[in-house]
Amino acid sequence: MALYRYLKAPAQIPYEPSIVVPLPRRFELHRLIPLLLMALGSFLVLGVVSPIIYHLLVVSPQLTRAQILSPLPTSLEESRSLAQVAGTTTAMPETGTPQTQATASQTDYTKASNWFPTAPIGKPNPSKITHYTINIPKINIKNAVVSIGGDDLMQSLIQYPETANPGEFGSPVIFGHSILRQFYNPSESNPNRYISMFSTIMTLEEGDKIFVNFDGIEYTYQVSDKYEVKPEQVEVLGQRFDRQSLKLITCVPEGTYLRRGVIEAQLVQS
Repeated sequence: MALYRYLKAPAQIPYEPSIVVPLPRRFELHRLIPLLLMALGSFLVLGVVSPIIYHLLVVSPQLTRAQILSPLPTSLEESRSLAQVAGTTTAMPETGTPQTQATASQTDYTKASNWFPTAPIGKPNPSKITHYTINIPKINIKNAVVSIGGDDLMQSLIQYPETANPGEFGSPVIFGHSILRQFYNPSESNPNRYISMFSTIMTLEEGDKIFVNFDGIEYTYQVSDKYEVKPEQVEVLGQRFDRQSLKLITCVPEGTYLRRGVIEAQLVQS
């Protein structure tokens, strides 16, 4: 008979699973994309809106004027009659029919004729000269072309019809387009960028020089004043024949069409 030996099995330790440390969640970039886009959009909106708000709240109140000249005369003769009583000679463009006010969505502000909707549009003063150039060293405008009586601000600066020519008594009134300053590089000084040509003219200060080359003669004007008017204040286009001056006009705040910024300069040398 076979002999068997029985051995006692060793006591088994109960199994206890080890503590599992969860791995960190994989960085999921796609969850951050909406937040990044929202932050970028807010930054862009703030960059556009804040300069406009600053201009309206801080800059504009210092420049806005209630009235520039006497009420708008209906004709050149009436203007001169009124001026004789006042001791000066002023005039406004007399021919043409006042424009019909268009809605903002229909108005093309690359056309100079739309900047003062109620102003009469006349014909340019008779002259063999149809174009001339302007230089403003402080804001890097070099040999920019001014079209006398033109309308397309994408192609050139525009001298408003029936305003004086450079060097004459009265005021050449020159329109130029502007855009938001952060989108305008003043160092490029490219005369073909007329859509942004006057973006920084409201930074000009009293005493700054403006050079106009007209019919082979260079005229030097010196900035004497700057201010803002509303689009219905067409008296800013008026002519005073007791002085030789110059007016540069653009839309303000930059990148909007709410008001018109005006730089006035006086002839100091020709």
